[in-house]
Amino acid sequence: MENVTLNVKGMSCAHCVNAVEGSVGKLPGVEQVHVHLEEGTVEVKYDANKVGLDKIKDTIDDQGYDVA
Repeated sequence: MENVTLNVKGMSCAHCVNAVEGSVGKLPGVEQVHVHLEEGTVEVKYDANKVGLDKIKDTIDDQGYDVA
């Protein structure tokens, strides 16, 4: 399992948390997703053999947020 913390801009409310955690959490190989609004970060625990970091970033981007 890989652990990554991504800096994400544009998240400000519970809807943002639900959108990011819900969409990333549905990806195959993602075991855990946690958004930290105050820090503007997203922690993801995932199986790199099932999903790539680029796919995770693209999924967050597709929700309307900017991954730094």
